[in-house]
Amino acid sequence: MRISQLFGKRQREVPSEADTISHQLLLKAGMISQLTAGVYSYLPLAWRTLSKIEAIVRDEMNKAGAQEVRLPVIHPVEIWQKSGREKAFGDNLFRLTDRKERRLVLGPTHEEVMAQLVSQHVQSYRDLPMRLYQIQTKFRDEPRPRGGLIRVREFDMKDLYSFDANEAGLDASYDKMVHAYENIYRRCGLPVILIQADSGAIGGKDSQEFMALTDIGEDEIILCQGCGYAANVEKAVSVKGVPEHSSEQPLSEVATPGKESIEEVALFLGISPRQTLKAVFYVAEGEFVLVVIRGDLEVNEIKLKKALGSTELRLASADEVISQGIISGSASAVGRPDLKVVADDSVLLGANFVAGANRAGYHLQGVNYRRDFTAKMVADIAKATAGQGCAGCGGPLRTARGMEVGHVFKLGTAISRAVGATFVDPEGQSRPIIMGSYGIGIGRLMAAIIELNHDDKGIIWPTSIAPYEVYLCALYPDNDAVACRADELYAELTTLGMEVLYDDRVESPGVKFNDADLLGIPIRVTLSPRSLEKGGIEIKKRTEAKAELISLAEAVAYISGLLDPATI
Repeated sequence: MRISQLFGKRQREVPSEADTISHQLLLKAGMISQLTAGVYSYLPLAWRTLSKIEAIVRDEMNKAGAQEVRLPVIHPVEIWQKSGREKAFGDNLFRLTDRKERRLVLGPTHEEVMAQLVSQHVQSYRDLPMRLYQIQTKFRDEPRPRGGLIRVREFDMKDLYSFDANEAGLDASYDKMVHAYENIYRRCGLPVILIQADSGAIGGKDSQEFMALTDIGEDEIILCQGCGYAANVEKAVSVKGVPEHSSEQPLSEVATPGKESIEEVALFLGISPRQTLKAVFYVAEGEFVLVVIRGDLEVNEIKLKKALGSTELRLASADEVISQGIISGSASAVGRPDLKVVADDSVLLGANFVAGANRAGYHLQGVNYRRDFTAKMVADIAKATAGQGCAGCGGPLRTARGMEVGHVFKLGTAISRAVGATFVDPEGQSRPIIMGSYGIGIGRLMAAIIELNHDDKGIIWPTSIAPYEVYLCALYPDNDAVACRADELYAELTTLGMEVLYDDRVESPGVKFNDADLLGIPIRVTLSPRSLEKGGIEIKKRTEAKAELISLAEAVAYISGLLDPATI
């Protein structure tokens, strides 16, 4: 392809709202164009890279024994209602109504549709296992699209679904997909880590995310260097301390005038925040909930939501708190059996806590769980933080930022039961098919690759997914010798199957070199009057600072060697 004919112009300035490196570089390189918030057009250079990523994904899915299908984008809302996920996805679902007033949904994912399809074709255990996938457009009405392709409203995803007769089969399908994903990221030149994750609206019992570590990542990750434990902060667990076995002290009231926060009370009484109990107020599915947690910890709302089995959870408003007769800053579960109380398990790891006295300006000392208050539920609902102990080895935890580039779930039977996807086992009994779900966002993967493969000059594409392999740069193409030799080399390289982007423009060397670096093509080949006088051409890898002068006779073989998969 000659740059003079390439659709899409490079930009020297980018919009101020482009706040991530990948977004800035994709715009500057003329690879994407925004139509509206969270919706982008892919121009030829981007589409070539996306197509190569898709080819790698397809190859690994096929090697894993999966078959490709293509499912509808438009879904009847009833199938989402059957699974209960219309409510779980909430406002993120794009909804529409056809001319016959039938309610429809633009698919954000395809578990229900794929399960229903399988239910029509699988009858017996002999038909299992089955692994089906697609690369299809998804739609999610994100409230805050950001980062270019990182969080969008329309995107292409590879989603694969496994169908098995038993848990052992699901485990085998899951392990096979994890291995295939690892191969995909390796071939795309993207280092990732696999972490434990919350399954969110998708559901399921086990869930892991593939994360690319980057400061612009939306996810906070908890890591242990000692044993390798890694989890999304929504899922992470930690050591909160060992149980204290001191004898219970009598309950007593102490004046704490003007002291309402945990920090203020602890400082006033000369104690550590871990010796206090904090009360936090929520509304879950319309029901008021008082949460009790040790004062040095924070509530993890994802864990709390899952413990309650709720899809709607929010902090209670000031009016709602007052309506329950609660005095903020002096509240506790002591003497409030009328409220639904949920406690973090940290209440079991101490004794003689300080908690609110339920009257302004006073707190209670010597508060103990069971004797002085109880809860409808005690569970781990605390946020793990850096510096806490690892639940696996006891070592210190640290935090990092990451961008999710893949998610795998063990769904189980929730979706298959909802849509009636069953099979007959060897004993003749009808059983629900056990499902797994495995997704990779193609555009987000491309953005993540740029985030981890760039410098101050532009993109540095891994050769496997670069839009072109060679950037042929003809300096002063109005020079007949340069133009003639560049045309000959372009023809020779393309005949040999190399992908060449030929910069045939009449522009200054600085403009051409800057564009070559911006676009990130792995190899730059430069012809100029000076190099031809020396009997050669300059060849430079994007990852290296200096070019080498290679003779005209050896140039093609040299370039071919640089592109040999064994040397990349």
